[in-house]
Amino acid sequence: MFCGGAAAAAIRHRGGQPRGGSAALRMTVLGHPGSWRCRWLPLLLLLLLGTGRDPGVEGVTHYKAGDPVILYVNKVGPYHNPQETYHYYQLPVCCPEKIRHKSLSLGEVLDGDRMAESLYEIRFRENVEKRILCHMQLSSAQVEQLRQAIEELYYFEFVVDDLPIRGFVGYMEESGFLPHSHKIGLWTHLDFHLEFHGDRIIFANVSVRDVKPHSLDGLRPDEFLGLTHTYSVRWSETSVERRSDRRRGDDGGFFPRTLEIHWLSIINSMVLVFLLVGFVAVILMRVLRNDLARYNLDEETTSGGSGDDFDQGDNGWKIIHTDVFRFPPYRGLLCAVLGVGAQFLALGTGIIVMALLGMFNVHRHGAINSAAILLYALTCCISGYVSSHFYRQIGGKRWVWNIILTTSLFSVPFFLTWSVVNSVHWANGSTQALPATTILLLLTVWLLVGFPLTVIGGIFGKNNASPFDAPCRTKNIAREIPPQPWYKSSLVHMTVGGFLPFSAISVELYYIFATVWGREQYTLYGILFFVFAILLSVGACISIALTYFQLSGEDYRWWWRSVLSVGSTGLFIFFYSVFYYARRSNMSGVVQTVEFFGYSLLTGYVFFLMLGTISFFSSLKFIRYIYVNLKMD
Repeated sequence: MFCGGAAAAAIRHRGGQPRGGSAALRMTVLGHPGSWRCRWLPLLLLLLLGTGRDPGVEGVTHYKAGDPVILYVNKVGPYHNPQETYHYYQLPVCCPEKIRHKSLSLGEVLDGDRMAESLYEIRFRENVEKRILCHMQLSSAQVEQLRQAIEELYYFEFVVDDLPIRGFVGYMEESGFLPHSHKIGLWTHLDFHLEFHGDRIIFANVSVRDVKPHSLDGLRPDEFLGLTHTYSVRWSETSVERRSDRRRGDDGGFFPRTLEIHWLSIINSMVLVFLLVGFVAVILMRVLRNDLARYNLDEETTSGGSGDDFDQGDNGWKIIHTDVFRFPPYRGLLCAVLGVGAQFLALGTGIIVMALLGMFNVHRHGAINSAAILLYALTCCISGYVSSHFYRQIGGKRWVWNIILTTSLFSVPFFLTWSVVNSVHWANGSTQALPATTILLLLTVWLLVGFPLTVIGGIFGKNNASPFDAPCRTKNIAREIPPQPWYKSSLVHMTVGGFLPFSAISVELYYIFATVWGREQYTLYGILFFVFAILLSVGACISIALTYFQLSGEDYRWWWRSVLSVGSTGLFIFFYSVFYYARRSNMSGVVQTVEFFGYSLLTGYVFFLMLGTISFFSSLKFIRYIYVNLKMD
């Protein structure tokens, strides 16, 4: 039996201009089988025990000679659109009469996997030479479906013992201008190459190197095309004991792997950090020392006079000591930003540390997705604690409203973005559309873990909060702020404060985008941790410098300015994502475009929260330091 009869009506043209002059595809999703539902016990074990403690070994099955090795078909999709995937059996291909789906983990479902058993019969260490898989009679409409898929550079993904193997559905050749030739062929024979060590499978690959494609050209509308699909299996023994021990580039990977240690990015970031830290530590502190000496000397010489006379004869950051700790407007929103920002700082650090400790199996699908969901739920207590603690310190009274705002600050924008993206996937039949059971499961995790931990953290933060304890007394009447030059405006501070941290990570950002939105596998977690630390350091230094310049202009409205100045790095990251989409990728189509820009907006928002939090607390620490060391009556 072959699939595609029922899927023939499901493959329709998508709106918009097709890439490369070819028509695009639109598929309706197959009914989600019950086997996709994530059961509670396996999910909790997955989340609590991690996603593969030993990369390349965790999840490997032990076989005896002749044991059946199940090959699962997974998904197909355009090569240049990583997040646009469809079920393999939606194409007119060989499939069993009754499709049996594999139970998947939460991370695999989130990754768009929809694994099902195939007709391929593979036994451990038994070679097969050109065995017939099935015979097919394709109508002209089904042939047209395959032609469209091949023109869109559709690739397929199979899974053997948790090892993904990928190949193109067919072959397309464009040559010449006059005369122009356009040839399309379908691969009807696949060569599977598997390597084993002892009783374990170490490597799997599929090849069409010595195979001639079956032409799909010249078929009349009322004509049927007869096809015979075959396959071969070749086993070979390897001395490599673990999958993770294979050398980079030695696996004949389907996707390009060019991620190497990029010293230029590291050196660029290090130079920037040294310059900024040197600027803050040498120049800024020297100016501060002179300011403190001058202000304290003036304080002693004018001690016989009144404080008002002193204020009238002075200028700079000293004169605003009675206003610098005046609490800002929208303090509840400010505390919520700080709380959620602290949560994402802990989440990002936790993900990178777990990766450094080897807790992610690169061969297991969706490992980081599962870990991110677990850590987000568990770190909700941090957001509640930080937000409620600081809110109580600065005199906030509406504690319940503050907790609701904190828990909604990220979850509501995320839910709205996800709803749009998931609806587009569902309308186009993509496997990236989450099943209803997975949606309910994620909602339950948030309601039973994330939200309660936010409330618990808020209670502890409120009860443990001490008075703000400002070094200077705040007057009841606010001081008038003098007119500020253009270079001390919020827009200029946001431009400088956002561009410098962005420049420190701009090269590394390309590799991250190539991993998330491309076909790379990012494994340089040590470098990523180093760059992440550089980003936070640069943000803190820039925040201190900009805050000092603002206070020197007798402008004491630093609370929100400190958050926005360095937090604007998120805006630069979003602008970079637009540049990456237009100039560094080949992504196209409604499905991929909506997902890319939707989640790029969320990424910029997360960086705004993280860096805004770092910036604020750095400025607060700096301001406390300079005013504590100032002699005042």
